[in-house]
This record gives sequence, structure tokens and C-alpha cells, in this order.
Amino acid sequence: MDDRENWHLTGDIEYEHGRGDPFAAAVRATRMPMIVTDPAQPDNPIVFANDAFQRLSGYTRDEIVGRNCRFLQGPDTDRDAIASVREAIRVGEDIAIDLLNYRKDGSTFWNALYMSPVRSRDGEIKFFFASQMDVTDRVDAQSRIAQQKLAVEREVRRRTADLEAALEAQNVLLHEVDHRVKNNLTMIGSILRLQLREIEDEKTAGKLRSMMQRIDALAVVHRKLYQSDDVTKFDIGAFTATLATDLVHASGRKDIHLRTDVRKAHVPAGYAAALGLIINEILANAIEHGMGEGEGTIDISAKTIDDQVVVAICDEGPGFEWADRGVDGLGRRIVERLAKQSSAYVEWETRAPGTKVSLIVSVRP
Repeated sequence: MDDRENWHLTGDIEYEHGRGDPFAAAVRATRMPMIVTDPAQPDNPIVFANDAFQRLSGYTRDEIVGRNCRFLQGPDTDRDAIASVREAIRVGEDIAIDLLNYRKDGSTFWNALYMSPVRSRDGEIKFFFASQMDVTDRVDAQSRIAQQKLAVEREVRRRTADLEAALEAQNVLLHEVDHRVKNNLTMIGSILRLQLREIEDEKTAGKLRSMMQRIDALAVVHRKLYQSDDVTKFDIGAFTATLATDLVHASGRKDIHLRTDVRKAHVPAGYAAALGLIINEILANAIEHGMGEGEGTIDISAKTIDDQVVVAICDEGPGFEWADRGVDGLGRRIVERLAKQSSAYVEWETRAPGTKVSLIVSVRP
């Protein structure tokens, strides 16, 4: 088919015949490769190809016209993409898709294909019009970006794995440290108990017993830290309940009962030792001085409210102030100083009967 016959095709697309047709002139002059296929003929062959398409493919018009477009395909052309083009032709729909095509010399290029049916007045498909564009640079750039993204993701995964391994090693180390500290404190407590047997002065023995309680409380702190899955947090509520049970048992007071309402109450692990000692002083005072001689209950609650953890310890004793507790000033100084070090404060409330002591810890992120 010569150039003159090519332009007669535009008549079937409802344009004037001949070289004077502006549509035909535009198709011929455009730099965009374009072809027209005829689905009425067997195998839907190409019936028109402009010069730009010939330059893109490397084939001459005589080598193009009369052939199906599949001659541009090759071994690496995506079969699924080809199937999509065939389905669009079958149902008579537009399609825009990137295809890996092959030139006459065997070189490849990425072809941004847009194909659309051309219908007559009565809706019958007369031709398929297809434009192509060499988008190899764009696809190659996308491929490089995708490869770089994969490389970055692999590196992120590798570094994340390294960090997780380092964190796991750190957790193991911290747990081991807590375990050893707990064992050492337990051993110190045992030595003090041996020493206590040789002390006859009751006042001195009382001070030694108080010191042993504080060491035991620290041992419980480190035992809880050792058992925790998260080394950055310390459950002060669970600790308070455990320590209260230990202290009541150690006091020998079978007439003191515990009632607990302990909820999520995590504080930073760095505050654990200081807060543990504060809780020990509060509980020790409640058991030794707050409950009096009669039977009663100590209520323990712990909860998180907004950015604060609140631990409350309530006894049913007669109620008293610091100055009337019958304890030396060491316990008071321990509470006051350690509270300042751990973003906490203690509130004392005398009731009738009993005393309520609240430890409030700031846990702002």
C-alpha cells in the first residue's frame, strides 16, 4: 500500500479524502509513532503506519503493513500484558499499557501503547488506532528506583535486625545484672540476720531489722525487674502487692489482712529502686504502727490516671501524723529525698479511723 492509498483510510473515519485532510497530515507529520489495524481482516493486520513508527521499530512500511502487531514481541515481553491487549481488542475497549517490544535489529525498548477502537455511525468497530511512545528511559529510571528502594529496604531490615539483636543482648545483660544484684542483696540480708542474733540491745536490733527490710525490698525490686519482659518499665502496683504480702508474713501478724485492687501501673525502670524503698517505708509504717493491736485490713490500690501512676495504701488504724509514728527520722528522710529523685510525691491523709498514704508518680512520655 503506497502513501496515497494510506490517506484514503481516513475517509472511513469520517474525514475528507486525500492529502488535504488535516487529520491525515497531522498523523503523517507527528513525531508520535502511530498505526491503524483492521479487525475485519484475518488476524487484525496493520493497514497504516506513519514514518515515526517505522523509525521506532526499524521496519519499513512494506515490512509492517499486513502483519499483526505481535511481530514486535519477543521472549521477554510480558505474557500477561499481551493477554490484556488481546482482551481489550476482543471486547472493543481502550487500553493503555507498557510493553517490552523488539526492534528489527533485536534491540529492545519499552513501548507506552495506547490503543482505541474507531467506530462507524452505527457503532461497528472499523479500525483500531494505536499510538506508541518509547518510554525506555522512564521505565529504566523506575526500575533503578525500585532496585534502590529494595536495597534500602534490605539495609533497613538488616540494621533493624542488628538493633533488635543488640537490644535483646542488652535485655539479657540487664536481666542478668538484676538477677545478680538480687542474689547479692539476699546474701547481705542473710548476713544481717546472722548479725541480728548476736545483738541484745532492742533499740539497735530494731534499727537493724528496719535496714534488713529495706534491703529485702530492694531485692524484690530487682527480682521483679529480672522477671519483666520489658526492661524499660517497672510495675509498681504488682511490686506493692508482693512486698505487702512479704512484710505482713515477716511481721508474724496473722490479724492483718490485705485487700488489693492493682491495675496497670508502669513507671520507668530507672525509678524502680527509689520508688520501691518509698513503698517499703509506707507499708512498714502501716504494719508496724498504723494498724495498732487489733485485727484489720490494709487496702492497696494502683492505677494509671492520664500521665500519673497512683499507688494508695490505706490502713484501719487510729490515724497519725509523721511526728506521732514512733519511728526515727530516717524513714521520713528516705521518703522525702527519694520522692524528689523519682518525679514523685507522697500525700498523707489521716482518716477516722485509719490513714491513707498515696504515692503519685509522673510518667509523662
